[in-house]
Amino acid sequence: MTTIFNQSGRDLRGLRHPEKRNRPETPLQRKPDWIRVKAPNSGAFFETRALMREKKLATVCEEAACPNIGECWSKKHATMMIMGEICTRACTFCNVATGRPDALDPDEPRHVAEAVTALGLAHVVITSVDRDDLEDGGAAHFARVIHAVRSASPATTIEVLTPDFLRKDAALEQVVDAAPDVFNHNLETVPRLYLAIRPGARYFHSLRLLQRAKELRPSTFTKSGLMLGLGESREEVMQVMDDLRSADVDFLTIGQYLQPTRRHAAVDRFVPPDEFDGLAEIARAKGFLMVSASPLTRSSYHADADFAQLRANREARLAQV
Repeated sequence: MTTIFNQSGRDLRGLRHPEKRNRPETPLQRKPDWIRVKAPNSGAFFETRALMREKKLATVCEEAACPNIGECWSKKHATMMIMGEICTRACTFCNVATGRPDALDPDEPRHVAEAVTALGLAHVVITSVDRDDLEDGGAAHFARVIHAVRSASPATTIEVLTPDFLRKDAALEQVVDAAPDVFNHNLETVPRLYLAIRPGARYFHSLRLLQRAKELRPSTFTKSGLMLGLGESREEVMQVMDDLRSADVDFLTIGQYLQPTRRHAAVDRFVPPDEFDGLAEIARAKGFLMVSASPLTRSSYHADADFAQLRANREARLAQV
């Protein structure tokens, strides 16, 4: 049996997805040509990986098995995943380990800031596992990380991709008060599929979280993402777009769901690139400031360039008013 280790060398064998052991296996489908990527082999990729190990940092790039890791790390772009590698949720689409998390690392904010400085990041994306075990869901820790990065690298713009902070009073306010440049929370899929795909989450709570973030700090960009290929209908995707616009969300990402293991939710279909193009055109017509839609699109994919474009788009729209 292959042993799986996390960033600090902890053996995750048997912990990766214990809650999924009783699920029936689903064969992994062969990926179409348009979604295949090359294996990473650049020097910059290995330098980025070494830095993450040195700072004892987890990244969603590795933990979620992102297909874009080779491209992004070769450009020294890494998405930090704070509060450990073990999530308290058991979403059926996600490759992050589920179980009982470790205590928060008080040095993690400093380590993230040091990594941002060492990589020379103009824009950083900071995400996390769900921490339902914490009274505030980890909101104060998010704020500490934001403040540490601001102090170490004032010119770096900061994007946070947060959990839903379900039943965590005043958690969202702590994160928004720390003034990230982008507040991101992914809806992931359409409401009908939540029980199967995000069983621990609530669609309208997530939608309200995004709306409330914009209300609390209107200057902060809000962002959310969808996965396609889980069995959603086109009409359902259109409704989610409308819901997000009603919540005044600025930026929408749409990507292809990829099944991590046989125990995860099956891929219903692989959506062709031209369909993503059509959805992007519709989303722009609905009023999103920015849309990124392609089979390989992920929340943090090309996030630096997208942020620059997002800011330019807002300036252009304001100039038209």
